[in-house]
Amino acid sequence: MFWILAAILTFVAAVAVLRPFAVRGGGGEDAIAHDIEVYRDQLDEVERDAERGLIGRQEAEQARAEIGRRILKVSQIAEEQAERQTNQRLTRLTAAIAVLAVPLVSWGLYTITGSPGIPAQPLHARIAEQPADAPIDELVSRAEAHLAESPDDVRGWQVLAPVYMRLGRFGDARTALRNIMRLSGETAEMKAALGEAIVGGARGMVTAEAEDVFLEALKLEPGEPKARFFLALARAQEGATADAQAIWREMLGDLPEDSPWHAAARQALVRSGDAAASSERLGPSEEDMAAASDLSQADRQEMIEGMVAGLDEKLRENPQDLDGWRRLIRSYIVLQRPDAANAALKRGMAAFGRDAPESLELQGFAESLGVAIE
Repeated sequence: MFWILAAILTFVAAVAVLRPFAVRGGGGEDAIAHDIEVYRDQLDEVERDAERGLIGRQEAEQARAEIGRRILKVSQIAEEQAERQTNQRLTRLTAAIAVLAVPLVSWGLYTITGSPGIPAQPLHARIAEQPADAPIDELVSRAEAHLAESPDDVRGWQVLAPVYMRLGRFGDARTALRNIMRLSGETAEMKAALGEAIVGGARGMVTAEAEDVFLEALKLEPGEPKARFFLALARAQEGATADAQAIWREMLGDLPEDSPWHAAARQALVRSGDAAASSERLGPSEEDMAAASDLSQADRQEMIEGMVAGLDEKLRENPQDLDGWRRLIRSYIVLQRPDAANAALKRGMAAFGRDAPESLELQGFAESLGVAIE
């Protein structure tokens, strides 16, 4: 059936292309022949009038000369038209050969190099067999189509919610999280995730709606770290920096050091200007580098190497420290070790996840120092 349709379509296309070349203009030849016949009749009439004495010899010569010029002009037009027709025939022949050669050559090459015997493989079937090879947008579209038909499939909503967050589709993430809670019940974790989606939709601002959701999460689980962190951020955005710092310090005391929210709280304290948190920073700071400049070359190198090694070891234990990764990359640049800086960038991005906001921020910081991921 495919080859029949292909042949029909090829034939129709060839006819459409060749049709203008098949039109012939025969009206010009008939007009020229008629004009010559008229001029010959006029010559005969001039001869008869001269014989009967109706016109003089001189007038007859002038009439013959004028009619002769007209016949010569028409004859030249006839020759030019004949030459054009010859060129048109050659053009039509060339066009016909070209149009017919395209399908013949393409079909011949496909028969030799192609695989006409392989069954059709629609995109949907290929994706169904190998979903890992499908683009993320296609997978999301398939999941959305499935949930449109089965809106009570909680597992589908659980899969889509973090994907929406990663893609920055915070409105869709809120819908997915609310459906999860509708189907499986409210939990502190889901409430906190919903609050985070609301904050994302507000471009990082903790709105009153988000704050209410975080408070609901703390009612379900008083120690929920994400809700505590964002409520502290809300205090900081309102100008109550001391209240925000108090919550973040409390989180440092409650959470284990390997918790990502422990590192997030410490980083937030440093950014807010907390002196105690700033003094706990590991690795060589800019002040450390300045102090090392007073030492001898060997002592300075040993000092910096020791601090960098200590920071590297600390980041292996707690890889969620974004500021630590920044200091480590900068330190390797100071030590003129670009390969080590590149390796640190890769480790940091792997710790957060390649598409995580922290990874993108870290990559931008590294690029500003001339370090690009390889």
